[in-house]
Amino acid sequence: MKQIKLTLLLLLTLLLVACGGTETAVEPSTSETSTSDEMMDNTMTDDAMMDESMADEEMMDESMEDDMAMTEHEEGMAELEETMAETDDMAEEMTEDMAMSDAPAWMTVSLTDVRSGETFTLADFAGKTVFVEPMATWCTNCRQQLGNVAAAKAQLGDSEDVVFVSLSVETNIGNGDLANYTEETGFDWVFAVATPEMLISLADTFGQTVTNPPSTPHFIIRPDGTTTDLTTGYEGPEELLQSIEAASQS
Repeated sequence: MKQIKLTLLLLLTLLLVACGGTETAVEPSTSETSTSDEMMDNTMTDDAMMDESMADEEMMDESMEDDMAMTEHEEGMAELEETMAETDDMAEEMTEDMAMSDAPAWMTVSLTDVRSGETFTLADFAGKTVFVEPMATWCTNCRQQLGNVAAAKAQLGDSEDVVFVSLSVETNIGNGDLANYTEETGFDWVFAVATPEMLISLADTFGQTVTNPPSTPHFIIRPDGTTTDLTTGYEGPEELLQSIEAASQS
């Protein structure tokens, strides 16, 4: 009987082991959980830093693009201004060339100022009022009239807006002889020897009287390049100044 009880007890134990036993679940330790959380936090921090870095790079790229665009705009504006300046210069040169082409031939003849030795043309005085008197060293009428011109010039002082030019119709006279004439008379403005071509052109514009010194011919070139009519005979300083002022304002 005792043997039977032991046998049943053994079978019951085996049955319990076979059917009723359970595996004990292993829970992660606190240290393992903390390490896992730290890894996840580090991963999230790295991702955030990467996102922030990418955002900064994008902002830098956009800033560089803006700077490049601004530089290109400024360079374009500078080129535009330079082109406009060149265009203005070309337009001014074309205007001067057109004005020169429309000027009578006597305005563009090269002359020499016997007092200074400098070469010039009457067209060089564009924008100024130019009093012109043909003359001759042997002409007493010319000397008297030029005395009136000297007095008028003295009243104007050192005005740079009015130029006085005396043209010798003696085409064969030397520059030195004409310079001596100015020293003897004390006439201190521009004197030059006219060329035959210039006298022909002057006669085409004003008639033959312009080449006749005893008639004391004289005219004025206005600032815009047009001229007054030819005047002959004596004119006193006041009359000359009135004519010069009228020509300057017209």
